[in-house]
Amino acid sequence: MTKKMSFENHIMKQFDEELEEIRTQLMEMGGKVEQQVQNAVRAIVEADSKLAEEVILEEKQVDSMEVDIDEACILIIARRQPAASDLRLVMMVTKAVNDLERIGDEAKKIANHAVLLASQSGATEGYTEVRHLGKSVCSMLSNALDAFARFDVDAAMNTLEEDNQIDLDYKTALRSLVTYMMEDPRSISRIINIIWVIRSLERIGDHAKNLCEQIVFVVKGKDIRHQK
Repeated sequence: MTKKMSFENHIMKQFDEELEEIRTQLMEMGGKVEQQVQNAVRAIVEADSKLAEEVILEEKQVDSMEVDIDEACILIIARRQPAASDLRLVMMVTKAVNDLERIGDEAKKIANHAVLLASQSGATEGYTEVRHLGKSVCSMLSNALDAFARFDVDAAMNTLEEDNQIDLDYKTALRSLVTYMMEDPRSISRIINIIWVIRSLERIGDHAKNLCEQIVFVVKGKDIRHQK
């Protein structure tokens, strides 16, 4: 009997270590994409094409991290057959990894536009909007990752509310950019690039919102997607 319990405890310890490992890997991936977004926004407002190129190259590393974490989750499900809260955690990680990879994709899109904008004239219309929305989105993403690190449902719910303000800021920025184009038709091509940038930022906010919803799911076992 003692040997059996010792064996079971050993298996449980290994299982806990595996769960902690995928959680750690997810946080590392989150830190990577968070830095990507920050650098992509900075590349826009500072017209830094070199920094933008670095963001673009880092996307391959993010893709590789996604594949590695997904494989680890599949192995855990196959070998451990987790149930209840452990299964919710593994499912949440697989979904969160997808959202983080999408955030990396959006950061790469922003960086691509940064390269184009840096090669154009020194006009700065739209940069204020990018800076403001970028700051809000980076803050929301950081708060979502912090809430996940602590499994903090209250923090996740508070962060969810930030998406409403980001949506409003996005619409306000869009109106301003349309006004720029109407006042100066020569700026249309350039402003369209800026519009794609703020669209990517708004989508990053949506993915950060998804992360918060997944935290509630893993802690409370409640699916709050599509609910007000």
